[in-house]
Amino acid sequence: QVQLNESGGGLVQAGGALRLSCVASGRTESTPALGWFRQAPGKEREFVAAISWGSGSANLVDSVKGRFTISRDNAKNTVYLQMNNLKPEDTAVYYCAVGRRYYSTLSNEYYYWGQGTQVTVSS
Repeated sequence: QVQLNESGGGLVQAGGALRLSCVASGRTESTPALGWFRQAPGKEREFVAAISWGSGSANLVDSVKGRFTISRDNAKNTVYLQMNNLKPEDTAVYYCAVGRRYYSTLSNEYYYWGQGTQVTVSS
């Protein structure tokens, strides 16, 4: 089992920045990749970014490229999502999840999930 704990969400004005953190604990040796998804009210959960624990290779959805960066600190078992130039459409609950491949973008390919952290961007 792997436990994931997200933090760093909050309320920010458009153009602002937030950094989300996801700390993994438990059997972290079974976490080849860690991804971020988000879900806005009334919408399906969507892929945002993912990173390989080992190589650091990353994958981001086109809508956040150039604004968001995903990184990891293996020593701290922590993955970060740096979000810059936030837009109102980025408002959602952000979840981190463990997957097998960093290039997987489907939520059903991720098998451990955190509880989520709310990000609200005001216009």
